Amino acid sequence: MSDIIQLLPDSVANQIAAGEVVQRPASAVKELLENAIDAGANKIQLIVKDAGKGLIQVIDNGSGMSVTDARMCFERHATSKVRKAEDLFAIRTMGFRGEAMASIAAIAQVEMKTRKHDEELGTVIEIEGSVFLKQEPVATSAGTSISIKNLFYNTPARRNFLKSNPAEMRHIIDEFQRVSLAHPAIAFTLHHDGVEIYHLPSSVLKQRIVHLFGNNYNQRLIPVEEETSIINLKGYIGKPEFAKKTRGEQFFFVNNRFIKDPYLNHAVSKAYEDLLADDHFPLYVLFIDIDPANIDVNVHPTKTEIKYLDEKSIYAILHSAVKRSLGRFNISPTIDFDQETGFSGMITHKSPEEIVPPSISFNPDFNPFAGDKPATTRESAYASFPKSYGGGAGSMSPSTKNWGSLYEIANHTPAEQSTLDLPAHESEHQFSPVQKQLMQLHNRYIISQIKSGLMLIDQQAAHERILYERFTVHLEDRKGASQQSLFPQTVTLSPNDYELAKSLLEDIKSLGFEVREFGKNTLVIEGIPVDLGGGNINETQLFEHLIEGFKNSQQELKLDKRDALARSMARNSAIKNGTVLGQEEMNTLIEQLFACKTPNFSISGKPVIQTIGLAELDKKFDK
Repeated sequence: MSDIIQLLPDSVANQIAAGEVVQRPASAVKELLENAIDAGANKIQLIVKDAGKGLIQVIDNGSGMSVTDARMCFERHATSKVRKAEDLFAIRTMGFRGEAMASIAAIAQVEMKTRKHDEELGTVIEIEGSVFLKQEPVATSAGTSISIKNLFYNTPARRNFLKSNPAEMRHIIDEFQRVSLAHPAIAFTLHHDGVEIYHLPSSVLKQRIVHLFGNNYNQRLIPVEEETSIINLKGYIGKPEFAKKTRGEQFFFVNNRFIKDPYLNHAVSKAYEDLLADDHFPLYVLFIDIDPANIDVNVHPTKTEIKYLDEKSIYAILHSAVKRSLGRFNISPTIDFDQETGFSGMITHKSPEEIVPPSISFNPDFNPFAGDKPATTRESAYASFPKSYGGGAGSMSPSTKNWGSLYEIANHTPAEQSTLDLPAHESEHQFSPVQKQLMQLHNRYIISQIKSGLMLIDQQAAHERILYERFTVHLEDRKGASQQSLFPQTVTLSPNDYELAKSLLEDIKSLGFEVREFGKNTLVIEGIPVDLGGGNINETQLFEHLIEGFKNSQQELKLDKRDALARSMARNSAIKNGTVLGQEEMNTLIEQLFACKTPNFSISGKPVIQTIGLAELDKKFDK
């Protein structure tokens, strides 16, 4: 019997290793940036074309390599950081396995130019699919420049699994942000297709956060610092009022290495427990400095997971430090037992004569029994609700209703009602003839009488369902009508959100927005959907919430792009609990709810309508 086991060729072994180390262009970016940092560079340039599929180039002014080192760095498991097994538990550098360059060279066309500072000539090496094409002397600047062209050119199946250019570029920006946050003293630049995305000068951590995420973050940050015998902790956390519905701006660094750790994330989240809603996540950029002997970084190919020797103590230190910082800066509630709260707001330098007592104004002719008159003014942002939701482009006409209006159902006799196309849940209940006035309960629910008892409708969930189905139709037909803004508004996004918005631009326009690109990371909003009606709508805030909600929907439910966009728009545009509605507004809302394909359930899958039968009410009164 012939032998069947044989050693893999190096080229095949490197391609297998590349599957673990280089999953997408962003993985190659991470490895090259970390190598540049290990080389002692204080200025690093990243140049990307075609979202990394065409070109990834990293230029640094680090130590450079000799002729022999330049060749050896492409050999598998060739490293300058590890000499013996014990070195794995004393790692302070970013790279150490010696797999990255060999893996990248196996799946791309690589050109490297490098020169040491004390040498006159450098070396250029060209490799294609693990095959060395040339190595020769070259005149080049001190440091190293590595160009990776046509990533996955010889593994087309892997290339086909890459996402769209905006999606891949967002991953590259994520990796760039993580590396640049960990090393604020190093100057970084990022160019994509000839456009400068980031220009980050050497700075301190707070300035680096502001340069990455925007000037408005300067007022959002709270410093955290703690020194113990186990770890040293420093960094910044965000104020609770600026928390978002996505986890995007949460960064843990252990010995300057970005890590993902749900356990430590829970420690921070617990510190915000009484300050944030369940679906909001705070900003944090936290650095843990720990003895390398107490951690193991060699547990995952991408080096983003770490094992700790005493993780419970680290959890307790992290939680208490964040909690104390929130309290120190008067973010969390505090009680002062020595102060009388009733006088805490009094201005002490004024004399008693200057203090004006509060006055009460009232209408002496007011008669609560004179009959209800419709309010002429309303503080709600949706004062034009009946006009904008009862008509206008995209509204549902009576001919499209699958239930008919509430009045039509109410006017049928019980025998006629049994033939109506009602959902199974509602077919048991008969509506009372000729609908009486509706009632709003705590500005949250609408109460209506039906023949079998009463019906409760969640006004916010109902409106979300109406808008979701309407926006879904707009996205399919691409006919969302727009209402031009008198004064166009500009919105500046983070580079990551800007790339996301560009990829969604056509679908956003289908909803009824008039949006166009306007300079670096900036969009101009010239119109909003007519479905939003009148009122004091902040176009910039609405657009930012739309992008944030889209990311949240995709992360939680893994929805397709258009469905996630429709859900985000519906949630941000719907009337909220606490909004006062008039009779006409409530009637319009109910009619449009019954016109929906799925009126019984909200877009979150929760009930919109609840019915309470007379028998159940009689039980409560012991009848």
